[in-house]
Amino acid sequence: MSDTDTLTPEPPAEPTAPPVVPKTSWPRKLLSIFWNGDERRVRALWRLIALGVVLAGAGLAVRATGLLPERGTREFYVVGTGLNTVLALAAVWLVGWLLDRRRFADFGFALDRRWWADLGFGLFLGAFLMAGVFLAEWALGWVELTGVFRTAVPGQPFAVAILMPAVLFLGVGIVEELLARGYLLLNTAEGLAFRWLGGARGGLIAACVISSILFALGHADNPNATWVSTVNIAGAGVLLALGFMLTGQLALPIGLHITWNFFQGSVFGFPVSGTTQFHTSVLATEQTGPELWTGGAFGPEAGLVGLLAMLVGVLLIVLWVRQTRGAARLATHLGEPPPPRVRGAAPPPA
Repeated sequence: MSDTDTLTPEPPAEPTAPPVVPKTSWPRKLLSIFWNGDERRVRALWRLIALGVVLAGAGLAVRATGLLPERGTREFYVVGTGLNTVLALAAVWLVGWLLDRRRFADFGFALDRRWWADLGFGLFLGAFLMAGVFLAEWALGWVELTGVFRTAVPGQPFAVAILMPAVLFLGVGIVEELLARGYLLLNTAEGLAFRWLGGARGGLIAACVISSILFALGHADNPNATWVSTVNIAGAGVLLALGFMLTGQLALPIGLHITWNFFQGSVFGFPVSGTTQFHTSVLATEQTGPELWTGGAFGPEAGLVGLLAMLVGVLLIVLWVRQTRGAARLATHLGEPPPPRVRGAAPPPA
């Protein structure tokens, strides 16, 4: 064997240094509390706080201008409801565009043919459920009919008097669903979409619970409220949230909310969440049954009959979604961030 055939061992390879991971500076860590670098927008908690600040500021500005009539008058409630509706719509559009990076339609206002069909079903459902409450209590002898076409202002034509609660409940239905479900639930679902919680699905369910509890606490100071009424209002929050979570739109809960309140107070004469100052109603009634079942002075929402109506509503919503969409599935996209916005794009129309 010649020298050239001798195998020369290769020198050992030099050890490769581990990759250097740059440390995140404390200013970046601090900024990450407020800013989501992956989504390039403010985090969910601060978006919710920002909307609250905008709404509070707008409310103070309206009071400072003196646009509102004297507090407690019928004109105060009508004008106030109209202004609240306009301000809520404008605030969600503005904060949604600047901070959420969402179009207004993404908050549950697609306004397509299916949206209007869901609205129609919601309007029917609220009337149907409250009619069931009235008929059940009447059949059991727990409600007495004391008159018809009652007006809050004696001598005022009924056709004129009924317009005030109609406008009021229309505005309440739109505003409360936009804020409690369209903005609060959606942003909470995004903020809680952790992998350990089940991702977008788990975040959506958790957001439903949280938003329903906050919705109930918002009614805890109402006249004649009790711990039972607060628990039941939380159940109503779940019922309304379900329509949003299964359809991805606010049409169904808005319609349900409007007619649930209107038929409760302005058709069947029950207290609405403890209030009776708008008592212009087709039927004048008095509840005489056990408070545990009827809800007493707070109205059916604080009674077991009302709670049973909510459970029926859950079933009918699921059936409606199955009939119109083939299956009842959670709209998990509500817990996911919106697609990136095109740089330089103009804000969408309100």
